Amino acid sequence: MALYWDATYAIALALMEAYPGRDPVEIGLGELAHMVETLPSFSDDPALVTERILQDIQITWYEEKATP
Repeated sequence: MALYWDATYAIALALMEAYPGRDPVEIGLGELAHMVETLPSFSDDPALVTERILQDIQITWYEEKATP
């Protein structure tokens, strides 16, 4: 399944799988953008990302990681 910037939840899950030891709180938005863009299933235009999209991904990742 191809990932696009608007697939916040799917991206967060893919990041959890690709980077299981990383804490999303400790990742800057620039690094987060790079991490998303290098996911094998990412298929969107990197120029379309906004700070808000990255924050939404980071929050979702944090919330999913914190859920037992």
